[in-house]
Amino acid sequence: MTPPAAAEAMDATPVHAWPIRVYWEDTDAGGIVYYANYLKFFERARTEWLRGLGLGQQALRERTGGMFVVSAAEARYLRPARLDDRLEIRTRIRELGRASLTLQQQAWRTDPAPTLLCEGTVRIGWVEAEAMRPGRLPAEVTAALAPAWASSRQAASDKDFCA
Repeated sequence: MTPPAAAEAMDATPVHAWPIRVYWEDTDAGGIVYYANYLKFFERARTEWLRGLGLGQQALRERTGGMFVVSAAEARYLRPARLDDRLEIRTRIRELGRASLTLQQQAWRTDPAPTLLCEGTVRIGWVEAEAMRPGRLPAEVTAALAPAWASSRQAASDKDFCA
């Protein structure tokens, strides 16, 4: 679990960054990252961001009986990533609703100069795990997300949120 001081620091930051290294398994026959793998990278970064906010997926499900599910995903591919590239996946809240949140995510190559490779929007909704029915975000979830949401709203425009 993230220490409280670290979680507070993450709360105050509008953009969460998560490092990824490109492995053979991530590439296609052309030697570049297979397009669907960017969604996997986004998922990993999103999961770690939530964990850093004290919202670990399994623990949250055990405590509340609910969980997040992806209800929509969209990606735009700008440049390819290749084997051994060091990437940084950046995440911020774009919209926070009563039953879902929309996240803006970007994949950047970090070396030799920061280069935006892929950007996307992912909407995750809250459901009751057993019935898989939509529900309201629990109070503990909205409380944990509130500082990041406030910071995101004050951050730069959607296009340059991670520049």
